[in-house]
Amino acid sequence: MENLPRNWSTHAALALLLTGCAAAGAPQSGPHLSPTECRDLAALKSNAPPTRAQQQSELSALRKAGYNPSPWNDDPKFPEDLHAAQRLVDHWFQTECQQSQPG
Repeated sequence: MENLPRNWSTHAALALLLTGCAAAGAPQSGPHLSPTECRDLAALKSNAPPTRAQQQSELSALRKAGYNPSPWNDDPKFPEDLHAAQRLVDHWFQTECQQSQPG
């Protein structure tokens, strides 16, 4: 009986961890890119000098696509994982952002 509270807290922590993993792997419904990300990605494609906010929007979109740019993560799949995320963001941009732009 003495171990019961400790076991319950361990089980609760594991349940929360597994719930987070399951939610992270679930497909997202609705648009992947925010209107701000669409605007900033369009500006970046125009080859104008990027602003810090535009670069942050691009990084946010790449993270949504599964890229983790952690500096202490020695990624053996770099740059392939970055290129895959860029292709996915480009697809989202073409399918989601182009529809919302006038003309």
